[in-house]
Amino acid sequence: MNKKNLSERDICSKYITPSIIQAGWNLQNQIREEVTFTDGRIIVRKKMVTRGEKKRADYILYYKPNIPIAIIEAKDNKHTIGAGMQQALAYGEILDIPFVYSSNGDGFLEHDRTVNQGTIERELSLEQFPSPDELWSRYKKWKGIDDTAETTVLQDYYFDQSGRSPRYYQRIAINRTVEAIAKGQNRILLVMATGTGKTYTAFQIIYRLWKSKTKKRILFLADRNILVDQTMTNDFKHFGDKMTKITNRKIDKAHEIYLALYQGITGNDEFKNVYKEFSKDFFDLIIVDECHRGSAKEDSAWREILEYFSSATQIGLTATPKETKEVSNIEYFGKPIYTYSLKQGIEDGFLAPYKVIRVHLDKDVEGYRPPKGKKDKYGYEIEDREYNIKDYDKKLVLEKRTPSVAKVVSDYLKKNNSRFAKTIFFCVDIEHAERMRQALINENSDLVAINSKYVMRITGDNEEGKAELDNFIDPASPYPVLVTTSKLMTTGVDAQTCQIIVLDANINSMIEFKQIVGRGTRIREDYGKQYFTIIDFRGVTKLFSDRDFDGDPVVVKTTNSDIPTEEDEAGDDINQEPSLGTEDPYGGSSFGSEFGEQVNETPNKYYVNDVEVKVIKQRVQYYDKDGKLITESLIDFTKKNIREEYKSLDAFLQKWNEAEKKAVVIKELEDKGIFFDELKDEVSKELDPFDLICHIAFDMPPLTRRERANNVKKRNYFAKYGESARQVLEVLLEKYAEEGIENLENLEVLKIPDFHRFGSPIEIVKKFGGKQKFISALKEMEKEIYTA
Repeated sequence: MNKKNLSERDICSKYITPSIIQAGWNLQNQIREEVTFTDGRIIVRKKMVTRGEKKRADYILYYKPNIPIAIIEAKDNKHTIGAGMQQALAYGEILDIPFVYSSNGDGFLEHDRTVNQGTIERELSLEQFPSPDELWSRYKKWKGIDDTAETTVLQDYYFDQSGRSPRYYQRIAINRTVEAIAKGQNRILLVMATGTGKTYTAFQIIYRLWKSKTKKRILFLADRNILVDQTMTNDFKHFGDKMTKITNRKIDKAHEIYLALYQGITGNDEFKNVYKEFSKDFFDLIIVDECHRGSAKEDSAWREILEYFSSATQIGLTATPKETKEVSNIEYFGKPIYTYSLKQGIEDGFLAPYKVIRVHLDKDVEGYRPPKGKKDKYGYEIEDREYNIKDYDKKLVLEKRTPSVAKVVSDYLKKNNSRFAKTIFFCVDIEHAERMRQALINENSDLVAINSKYVMRITGDNEEGKAELDNFIDPASPYPVLVTTSKLMTTGVDAQTCQIIVLDANINSMIEFKQIVGRGTRIREDYGKQYFTIIDFRGVTKLFSDRDFDGDPVVVKTTNSDIPTEEDEAGDDINQEPSLGTEDPYGGSSFGSEFGEQVNETPNKYYVNDVEVKVIKQRVQYYDKDGKLITESLIDFTKKNIREEYKSLDAFLQKWNEAEKKAVVIKELEDKGIFFDELKDEVSKELDPFDLICHIAFDMPPLTRRERANNVKKRNYFAKYGESARQVLEVLLEKYAEEGIENLENLEVLKIPDFHRFGSPIEIVKKFGGKQKFISALKEMEKEIYTA
């Protein structure tokens, strides 16, 4: 048997696996082969959704379940022993695995990522592969894990009959946290993008520390009832009667796992600080969910709790670490022990990608200046100045603007058959959210007549709306569909099937922006939710280009009291929404005395009901292969990308003509971020990808598919075939003219009704003298189609 002739799989089964087993690794619970660890990025082309390639490791070796310590990349024996090392290293870094190997069946090349000086790489024979105990000993030395800490580090994960296990990034966050706590670290920050399972990660951390008796009494803090309730009924349900929620300021010290709202155990008055009924050393672990929301602020209620239980280990969980001149998560918790970003989540296929539609209204772009002496609908003379998008709905209400926004979004839903796509409208304040609710009802009166809950306002002041929040979140509940809000739904709301986010509020806080985007990032393929759309009326999505959008947080806090205080970022007091107000829209005595005399005071808002507002431009923006928002025109972007791939027209033509299937070239370009469907909309639907490329990238005059088909007919190309074969080719050419080149490269096309009169696919192929001759005829026709 010649080893050079063996496949990669044969090399694995005959050489690599036996060598690992001989070294002492258990085949059943320590060795996993062909381990897929990402889902593959979701690629959206209009409404067509595909998955990119998944990342897969040939071998991962585990000291215990979910504690991987080695990775092996295998190659066939035609490759050198180290041919797979660079790929293995890339996977090792992603998966946080220290011992990396490459093998072609002759032996192993080892790369030890724990080594700082000396020999990092060395060759090993098949008989020299390290045992589990040898690698674990090296791992412990690298991590500084002593015998006491080892007991905690090796505590099993929680497993149930559902078979659920952590994703790779959750496993890294859990293991790093448990290891750090086992070694005595008491302040820990985990940064994980919204939708990546922070509470499940927290559950496994708590479970392992609790079962190992490293931590005996644990407090989980959040600032929303719904966050606590979701946590108890979902990820934490396995704690059963060991767990309790602190409600009505009543303390029961008979439990081990406590969940609480920070508002529920603190208050302005000392008697309301019920957390002080616990002794300072009662809890030995505190986890703060959404810790960007004030826990790091020195005078906040959360900080009081953390400082009271200062002897406890404290873990902050957030998608958006907060760093301002006054507030610093990093100063309090330390640098993140692990960060899993939105960009990485989308790249791995665990989070939904999104497209952005920016809508420009005329008054938003041009601004609005009232004529001199103009009064609003309540008789107030409007201050003479230029009003712009920052003023609308905050200082001045253009009442016809809100229906314009509602119409744009409603028309979009109707046009895309998405009227039951769950949608959140983020508004300036509660009063704006109420006006938006009314406008949406009028635009969707047919569906509201069927069910009045089709449109709902869900804000902090409205019990009816808040009562429907669970139904909006529930994927199985069809209503409500369109919800308007101000601050209440910016964070922590697990709206898994939210497909559209409408931005009609001025959002300047990166934290709030990230949280809002996070409302749409969850994937529910079983409900058809694989991506989402952001419709932006206020230019908020400019924050995508901010270098801090997915960058590592930087401490910028300063204690210099001479620096003026910055206004707190939106979102800290998310439950403190202003009420909708009284009948007086200005909150005061707006109409003067009983004799109708106007009071000379400046109202909170002016209301203008006689100014038209129109859409002047809509722009759809897409994300390239690196997850960057395309800010240039689609044509310029396409030309640049194609010219990067093909330096000249000749280079492209050579690739096109040599390709066994043209669809492969098209797919390669799509994977590099070329949007053919969108280009057809912008240039011409009658052009196929070949002409789009030649025309856009190389300035060649294009031919439509119909023109190319007619040119083939004029050259009398079919004359050499028999009558039956000629008729088949003519139908195929017509299918190309109507739909594109794909029909010529897929034999399945012979099954459609257009070909039934010629017989079955097998009978059709026989008319050409067999399958190979039929394929040759197709390739020859392809060549004729693309002949200049």
